[in-house]
Amino acid sequence: MSQATLQTDRIRLVPLGDEHLELEVELDSDPEVMRYLTGDARTRAQVEKAHGLRLATAEAVSGLGFWVGFVEDEFVGWWLLQPAGWGEETLLPGQAELGYRLLRRHWGKGLATEGARELVRHSFQDLEMQRVFALTLAVNERSRATMASVGLQYIRTFHEDDDDRDGSELGAVEYALTRDQWESTHRGRDALGVT
Repeated sequence: MSQATLQTDRIRLVPLGDEHLELEVELDSDPEVMRYLTGDARTRAQVEKAHGLRLATAEAVSGLGFWVGFVEDEFVGWWLLQPAGWGEETLLPGQAELGYRLLRRHWGKGLATEGARELVRHSFQDLEMQRVFALTLAVNERSRATMASVGLQYIRTFHEDDDDRDGSELGAVEYALTRDQWESTHRGRDALGVT
């Protein structure tokens, strides 16, 4: 299975391609967008390097990768399902890391949650993943709220060596959701007729 194009009520999620590089440059050049990720804006050269790594993510595990999000043909940001252990020695089968990054002018519209909810659904329903998790700095309240609103639950707080990002002294957090938890929640909603 190759990476699918996905659709929510408002967002068309298209697999990342070379034609999206300029959109990534726009997104990653905003220091406020990157505040809790890298600590500052990225240069074009850094984004080009990251773009190659993002494309490679889709090759590691069928169906996973980066998606570029559009609302009525306007770029709003990107979402990812990255293989667990990506960039390390061993991939953890059946697990994916959820992520998202939106242009600042699209914050506060519920788009991060809407796209993330679709990727969680895609993970469990289409790709039959066993676990989806997400990581952020503990101080990143917006991202934590998105994780919780799509059903991921707080797992732990941890500290990384040599992390000098804004707020890193309070640590990073992991949120996660298992396939069984997701199915249990959706069985209950289906029984009540909730979508």
